[in-house]
Amino acid sequence: MKLDTVYGIHAVTAFLNNRAAQVKTVLFSDKRNDPRLDTLRRLADSCNVPCEDLAAREFQHRFDQWKHQGVVALCQPAEPMTEPQMLEMLAGLEKPALVLALDQITDPHNFGAVLRTADAAGVDCVLLPRNGSVGMTPVVRKVASGAAETIPVCRVTNLARSLGELKSLGLWLYGAAGEAGAVGYNTVDLSASVGIVMGAEGSGLRRLSRQACDQLISIPMAGSVESLNVSVATGICLYEAVRQRGIEKMS
Repeated sequence: MKLDTVYGIHAVTAFLNNRAAQVKTVLFSDKRNDPRLDTLRRLADSCNVPCEDLAAREFQHRFDQWKHQGVVALCQPAEPMTEPQMLEMLAGLEKPALVLALDQITDPHNFGAVLRTADAAGVDCVLLPRNGSVGMTPVVRKVASGAAETIPVCRVTNLARSLGELKSLGLWLYGAAGEAGAVGYNTVDLSASVGIVMGAEGSGLRRLSRQACDQLISIPMAGSVESLNVSVATGICLYEAVRQRGIEKMS
């Protein structure tokens, strides 16, 4: 079985704190002097996860494509959340649901940044299509700084159909788009159970995803650029939901 690679202090720490049973071993560079690595080693020991020191040259040879900070965890791949599990989880919430749907996001840095923001904003689940979207790569986990291990992610075969399932639970769907008919993102009610649907870098929402939305929303653009980076736009929309709901109610 191929093991997943998780690298970086924050990402490995989060994996140990949330999914220690899946960690097979934690590898350290023997020449890296960082007190945070000592803390991480103690955490691994407390979780009964074996640790191994590698010579710095070997460590760099194996993992030089990543900014690893001197630590890498080899982990058993997690079973992703299924669509029925997602729907059951959302139906059982005792608060208004907040779901983020991503329509074919392909850049791992953007996906990782989106996960980090989604976790901070209290998103209950991130929904994305199985095909045409970036997977849970080492880069995604590193950029997410632990959020990849804490926020439920559900990958589905047909995003438009799954958006319809969310609507059947009573969620109102808002799709971020810039065309005519879109209303300001801060003029809609995001305090109830909602799903915010973000499109891919450049191409935006696909036709069926757009049609599945109840309302299109837009972010005012005062300069010469036509759109924002998807991770930035996602943060703006999610934190409007946080503002409307009140951060103390989401804690």
